[in-house]
Amino acid sequence: MTDCIFCKIAAGEIPAAKLYDDGEVVVFRDINPEAPIHLLIIPRRHIPTLNDLTEADATLIGRLYLAGQRVAAELGVAERGYRTVINCNRDAGQIVFHVHMHLLAGRELSWPPG
Repeated sequence: MTDCIFCKIAAGEIPAAKLYDDGEVVVFRDINPEAPIHLLIIPRRHIPTLNDLTEADATLIGRLYLAGQRVAAELGVAERGYRTVINCNRDAGQIVFHVHMHLLAGRELSWPPG
């Protein structure tokens, strides 16, 4: 997708504070953080929304969570806790239409969100 900001970040065309890249999944800091640690975890391959996933994407989506787990441990927040969120479509707050998972940590997070 030529106009997707996350595709451009994954390709290195737009700079980002990347923390992890395994060739399929990229983790970088959100430029508008909602918590002391706010990361975005994306598949390198463009998938617009969760509604566009297929059975073939199950492993890839699992890799998003494993990348989040790894980076949370590296940042020292895994034991205290972190939240992962994937929004799907506008009413849920999805702004960039490239599947992405938010990882939030570094403070107590209230419930319910939103």
